Amino acid sequence: MIERHLARSGVACIAACLALFAWLHVTPPSSLVDWRTRTLSQYALLSNGWAFDVATLLLAAGSAAVLAALVRARVLRAGSGAGVALGLWVIGLVGVVVFEKHNWSVGPSVSGDVHRAASLLAFLSLPVSALLAGASGLRRPPVRAAAITVLLAGVAALLCFSPILWALLSEPWTGVRWWRAIPLGAVERLLGLAEVATVLLLARWATLAPAAAGQPEVAARA
Repeated sequence: MIERHLARSGVACIAACLALFAWLHVTPPSSLVDWRTRTLSQYALLSNGWAFDVATLLLAAGSAAVLAALVRARVLRAGSGAGVALGLWVIGLVGVVVFEKHNWSVGPSVSGDVHRAASLLAFLSLPVSALLAGASGLRRPPVRAAAITVLLAGVAALLCFSPILWALLSEPWTGVRWWRAIPLGAVERLLGLAEVATVLLLARWATLAPAAAGQPEVAARA
């Protein structure tokens, strides 16, 4: 079925994305970047930064394919809260590539500000989509197990984001700049893995949903 082909294409794109990010971690000059303190976007400023751009666009393309599969499988509607939030995740990923992060060797930039906003949009939109879709699926017995895994993945992603939120909110009284208060690179990588896992679980849901297509409660209202 078309939804299964879309979901599998999405998973293939995400697998290629993970392979490129793994390559960046072991190949100079990106392998010399301190992964504990430097964000993934730092790779885009290096000579092999093309791999970061390609990997992120592959993740965006794979996520878009998964969104199309979910809509096709009637797991969610494109105009629902879950569908819109998943679309914003894709837009945020593209924005991260189009607008480079601040290159602090030359100072802040408008591009860097937009990059940071796009990152925040992506990081928050996906778990919101997972929570909305998962909560809706709990009311539909044929897909409840898949919905629970997606819901838990959304919760896990938000928990991974919480150290960043704590660092931002605590800065006024600790006096420590938020990106120094936590091992930002490590936190972002953990968050990234949690969000990739969330997309993969959504893809799995899209492939399982057709088996329950004959039951009227399959279509989501998230």
